[in-house]
Amino acid sequence: MRTSTAINITPESTPNPNSTRYAINRKLLEGQGRDFPNKEAGAASPLARELFLLPGVTGVYIGSDFVTVTTATSNAWALPPLVIQCIQYHITSGQPAIPAGDAPVVPAKKEEWTPEAAGIMRILENEIRPAVAMDGGDIVFNSYENGVLRLHLRGACHSCPSSLVTLKNGIEARLRQDFPDLKAVEAI
Repeated sequence: MRTSTAINITPESTPNPNSTRYAINRKLLEGQGRDFPNKEAGAASPLARELFLLPGVTGVYIGSDFVTVTTATSNAWALPPLVIQCIQYHITSGQPAIPAGDAPVVPAKKEEWTPEAAGIMRILENEIRPAVAMDGGDIVFNSYENGVLRLHLRGACHSCPSSLVTLKNGIEARLRQDFPDLKAVEAI
């Protein structure tokens, strides 16, 4: 007889007072997470579509083993049990969180990267993105031109009041240690 592990979903606070990260003991998707910043974008994902039916949900980010839900107000105290129930139901239904063929935001091809851009990508992938994911968000490289790094902010980072501080005092300060010619880090 096959035994299955119980679905464990744990709500965790994030630096964004309007976002909650739900850690899940299941793999929801392979590769890069997907951001659904509004209900229209969420229509592309069965899980996001279900979460947007809950009152006050304004954004959903689906990571490999977590979901971040952003709400219209920081006092949405009644929402976590509903989100947990929604995620549990979705997982037990057997549907994918993201349909096959859904494409994540992809940076330029590696052949097109300058040595500086490649080095920045290495630090983003190995140091910064894992830390940002622990706070329920993600950052994705867009471009590096003329000393200016442009990043997509997703999940809890997208609407976080402290995202500018994270960009300047965290990401920019770390990258300047290895790349002194870096002039600025911008969110797009």
